[in-house]
Amino acid sequence: MPEQPLVGVTTYLDTARWGVWETSAVLLPEVYPRMVRAAGGIAALLPPDDPDVAAAAVARMDAVIVAGGPDVEPSLYGEPRHPRTGPQARERDRWELAVLRAAIDSGTPVLAVCRGMQLLNVLCGGTLVQHLPEQVGHDGHAVTLGVFGDHVVTPVPGTLLARITPAPEKVPTYHHQAVGALGAGLTVSAYAEDGTVEAVELPGPGFVLGVQWHPEMDADRRLVRALLAAAGGAVTPVP
Repeated sequence: MPEQPLVGVTTYLDTARWGVWETSAVLLPEVYPRMVRAAGGIAALLPPDDPDVAAAAVARMDAVIVAGGPDVEPSLYGEPRHPRTGPQARERDRWELAVLRAAIDSGTPVLAVCRGMQLLNVLCGGTLVQHLPEQVGHDGHAVTLGVFGDHVVTPVPGTLLARITPAPEKVPTYHHQAVGALGAGLTVSAYAEDGTVEAVELPGPGFVLGVQWHPEMDADRRLVRALLAAAGGAVTPVP
C-alpha cells in the first residue's frame, strides 16, 4: 500500500485566547487537516518562519497547501493600500511566498487556496484587485461577514483544473480580493460568471494550482485527491 503523503499546510499567526491564556498563536481551521486526512494524507503545520528555511521545510513535505487568510500586503505588487484592504500579515506574506517559491523550484505539488492563489499570482509578478465589488459591481463573493457564500465557477478546457473537475461547479467562497494583472507564466483555469478569475495554474508536468474558493469547506475532495496523487501517494479516502 502506498505511504500516506505528508502535506504541509501553512497557518495563521495571530493572538488567540484559550483557558487562562491570551497570547500569540499558530492557528489553522481544523477543516484543512480534516480535508487532507479524508483524502488519504497526513497534515503537518507550516507556521510562519524565517523565509531562509522554507526550502528545507518544503523538502520534507510530499505536497504543500497554502491556506486562505488575510489580504496580501499591496506593496508586494507595487500598489498603494486601498481603504478596504485588511490588516497587514507581513511575516506570513514573506514566509508563504518563500514556501511557494521553494515548492515550485523543487517540483513539490502545490494547492494554493484563496489568499494562497493571490500570493501565487503576486510571486509571478501579477497584481490583485484589492476590493472586488468596485470591479464587478456586487459583493457576491463574500456575502456576509464571517459566513461563506457560494457561486458557480467554470473550468477552462484543457487545463489541469478541467482534468480534475471538468464541469461548472458551485463552490464555497469568501473573498473580496482577486487576481488583477495575471502573473508571468500562469494560465487562468477557471472563471466566475462575472468574469472574476477563480483559478490559476503553472502549465507543465508539475502540479501548481491556485483556486479562489475554499475546497476545505466542500465535501468534494477531488482537488486534494489530485494533489495527493501528484505527490505519489494513496488517494483513497480514509474513515
